[in-house]
Amino acid sequence: MTVTELVSYEDALASYDPVMGLEVHVELGTKTKMFCGCATTLGADPNAQTCPTCLGLPGALPVVNAMGVESAIRIGLALNCEIAEWCRFARKNYFYPDMPKNFQTSQYDEPIAFNGYLDVQLADGEVFRVGIERAHMEEDTGKSTHVGGATGRIHGASHSLLDYNRAGIPLIEIVTRPIEGAGARAPEVARAYVAELRELIRALGVSEARMEMGQLRCDVNLSLRPHGRETFGTRSETKNVNSLRSVERAVRFEVQRHAAVLDAGGTIVQETRHFHEENGTTTSGRVKEEAEDYRYFPEPDLVPVVPAREWVEELRAGLPELPLARRNRLREQWGISAHEMQSVLNAGAVELIVATVEAGAEPAAARKWWMGELARRANEQGVELAALPITPAQVARVTALVAEGALNDKLARQAIEGVLAGEGDPDAVVEKRGLRIVSDEGALGKAVDEAIEANAAVADKVRAGKVAAAGALVGAVMKATRGQADAARARQLILERLGVAE
Repeated sequence: MTVTELVSYEDALASYDPVMGLEVHVELGTKTKMFCGCATTLGADPNAQTCPTCLGLPGALPVVNAMGVESAIRIGLALNCEIAEWCRFARKNYFYPDMPKNFQTSQYDEPIAFNGYLDVQLADGEVFRVGIERAHMEEDTGKSTHVGGATGRIHGASHSLLDYNRAGIPLIEIVTRPIEGAGARAPEVARAYVAELRELIRALGVSEARMEMGQLRCDVNLSLRPHGRETFGTRSETKNVNSLRSVERAVRFEVQRHAAVLDAGGTIVQETRHFHEENGTTTSGRVKEEAEDYRYFPEPDLVPVVPAREWVEELRAGLPELPLARRNRLREQWGISAHEMQSVLNAGAVELIVATVEAGAEPAAARKWWMGELARRANEQGVELAALPITPAQVARVTALVAEGALNDKLARQAIEGVLAGEGDPDAVVEKRGLRIVSDEGALGKAVDEAIEANAAVADKVRAGKVAAAGALVGAVMKATRGQADAARARQLILERLGVAE
């Protein structure tokens, strides 16, 4: 089916209710792999971080990474899950070249965390609760690089290269319950859920959760059911979606594709699909296996995991303030709306503003500069806000110079420009560029007198009672001083010179 054959999103929703299931894989930031002592450092030479255990060589035995278990429990607690008193690993059997053991060590019917939920806030402030079915521990596979084809996929490639450095990296897979009732907002809910989950993972400190680096990957399951019907439709699974925008686009596309197939009298195939960033479409991968196809059985080489209740409660007590609660607290402190807070979150500016306020800035001023001038420059350069070469302390100093009356907004933008250009801290840039506001009576008075003399007609209007005309004289003073005059003081002097009361 081509893109041109899709039905519109609105028409799809007129006939069907979307039902989603999201499976998110989180790569833990442990120093060693899940079942062996190999390092997890990024950027190592291919196959340099491997051993007999993660390569699946005969006789090698696994040992569970304790930090991986602790991270799984902390994630489960943060997701309001129950923590199993007893759980164990299983072998998920299937063949693929990037999995050297021919099975993946995972958890099947006995996950470490289950029966939870995560509240996510949408752009308009509405809170949507997503049920969590389970969060379980497993290991990652290796990386295949398909060479010689046009698409980078195995079909059409002349050969493949395998790097097993990633094989055995600790993963936590978080599986939602079927997400119903989102209606037209299903794509937005999916994006908001993954975004909130990413923030939660980062707050826990268990992973950097950088989607562009594969540290957090989302599989999007979607089905449609006709209005009024109770049973779910057949689902498709779009694999390894690696950006928030792509999660949203994948849901929207699959809604339209499913509707087009069903409207034409066709049948949805239960399959995995690939998402294409360049045009927001998906294409068929392979027919999706059922659980029984993997021939799960308990891992005989690993003992069960039995977390002590005292330990679990210690971990619960040590959880940080979770992202949604923290944002709501900050939003109240900053006096902004839910929509404005969502914009700050989307811009990646929450922590930058927090740090700027901690450095002495007022919240409104900190938000103004990060969401205004600095966001504009980041967009122009195509980088994240945090990647700009300016610190929250430097932004706080700029706001202080404005509050002191040493700079106005125009001059402050020039000071920021200098800091970004590597000219030093704000004070050094201000002195080097001569940016301070002209407020002393001598220099400012002279500029005022010259403006009145050069604009006699305007001055006469002001004397005649048209006080608003003084703005033109203020503008002349600002031009003469290259924008460095204290505009308010200049206006006062103009009116005093012309004998006019405000």
